[in-house]
Amino acid sequence: MGRIVIVGYKPKPGKAEALRSLARTHIQGLRAEGLVTPREAIIMEANDGTIIEVFEWKSKEAIESAHKNLAVQALWKGFSDVCDYVPVASIAEAKQLFAEFAAVR
Repeated sequence: MGRIVIVGYKPKPGKAEALRSLARTHIQGLRAEGLVTPREAIIMEANDGTIIEVFEWKSKEAIESAHKNLAVQALWKGFSDVCDYVPVASIAEAKQLFAEFAAVR
């Protein structure tokens, strides 16, 4: 059974565009490793520049295997170079009844 996740990426100073670029290709990297479903990811941006991504892992086992997958680890290293992971609940827009974000294309 698939597992839908929502993750927040807060860009490090001067790294906003690099983060947007990585976010646009993240799902393809996970898909190449057979870890996510065909469902398209949704990528959006908060007013403070935090990127929010919603995507679907194939299973809990796929999530666990990602943490041992060298290609995924390299992909995530790129993210850690340009952002900090933040709880979605810490993003101002997420506190609204209807959380609204800008689409990232």
